[in-house]
Amino acid sequence: MSRLFITVGFILCTGAFAQDIDYAKQVISQLSSPEYKGRGYVGDGDKITAKFITNEFIKMNANPAFKDSYTQKFSVSVNTIPGIVSVKLNNIVLIPAIDFLVESSCPSVRGTFSIVQAKRADLSNPSKLEEIIRISSTSFLLIDNIERKNESAEQTKKIDDIISFLKNDNQIQIPGIIMYTSDKLTWDASCFQNVRPIIILKKESVIDSLIKIEFFVESKYIRRYNTQNVAALIPGAVSPDSFIVVTAHYDHLGMMGKDTYFPGANDNASGLAMILNLAKHFSENKPKYTMVFVAFSAEELGILGALAFTENSPINLGKIKFMVNFDLAGTGEEGIKVVNGTVYKKEFIFLNQVNNKDSLLPKIESRGKACNSDQCAFDEKGIPGFYIYTLGGIKAYHDIHDRYETLPLTEFTDYCKLMIRFFNLL
Repeated sequence: MSRLFITVGFILCTGAFAQDIDYAKQVISQLSSPEYKGRGYVGDGDKITAKFITNEFIKMNANPAFKDSYTQKFSVSVNTIPGIVSVKLNNIVLIPAIDFLVESSCPSVRGTFSIVQAKRADLSNPSKLEEIIRISSTSFLLIDNIERKNESAEQTKKIDDIISFLKNDNQIQIPGIIMYTSDKLTWDASCFQNVRPIIILKKESVIDSLIKIEFFVESKYIRRYNTQNVAALIPGAVSPDSFIVVTAHYDHLGMMGKDTYFPGANDNASGLAMILNLAKHFSENKPKYTMVFVAFSAEELGILGALAFTENSPINLGKIKFMVNFDLAGTGEEGIKVVNGTVYKKEFIFLNQVNNKDSLLPKIESRGKACNSDQCAFDEKGIPGFYIYTLGGIKAYHDIHDRYETLPLTEFTDYCKLMIRFFNLL
């Protein structure tokens, strides 16, 4: 590629992205608003989001990636909590996602129960464990998980395995488990419904002498929930039969009850804003290779959207020159980290050369393979690629505090410039 082409491409993207930070902000603000319901599977949050992404691709005149469609439908199993979530301890009402969480696998349960307390150390004693199970047959079992700080690694593993048994075994009669934690409350998504509810309780919220819990949760397990990936392509001007694939997941954790939703501004409305910005740029500045932009559903359920795409791809996977997955793109005070940077060394060197030439990001760190986001499905097919995430800034993650209002987007503009120049070098 000539030096002239690279320079012109850089000038174009500099002008474009000086103003498109406003577009990124609009995307993140909208997708993390209550209207999108946490982009999960309560109230069609995923479908509302997919429609938004499709409309953005249409505005850019990007081509549908699938036959006459921007969407690829597939089904997942998912446990949802669309109804009431109410917890009272000793008649004191707790606030969802502030004082407590119920695990996302929670079944529907309603009732008032006594509370039996157990120390972690007691669980590793077979006779004490048997007694704890017996006396908890009609009571919620409360375990102080903070005690693990004084355990050896071997003790911790043994007791954690016992707690997992108490949480999940369908042969014992414990109606529910309560776990103390001093960590911040972080949620997840679940493909299954458990046999009993698990409540994660903030230590600061605990009332002395817990004796009673009033618990009411309305859940719905959906064995085949129909969701969708959304993808568009921009044909290459020189080599249209070779592909650069740019991805981000759009799903998040959805809702825990009728009133509590998880905004997911950094995870991963920011990554989606990145690929939409890149798509916008390349729709106006034609790429050498065909660019494929994919927004995945069901990443939070186990990269299921990426697996659906790679198993039923609309493009020849063997013709993919490189792929980049964006997740957690909203900070950058400390630079970025590149998963697979130690694997694809040539491309990692290119990325650093672009960054060093124009002093865009504070630093670029590399790490090896990790099956921690959608790039994993491509790794398993032998397709070269990176997963990149930003470093520094806010610590909100999988909680109700991951909001647009506190997302700094410190390096977003320079991050976009870096990636455009990188794609032009491939």
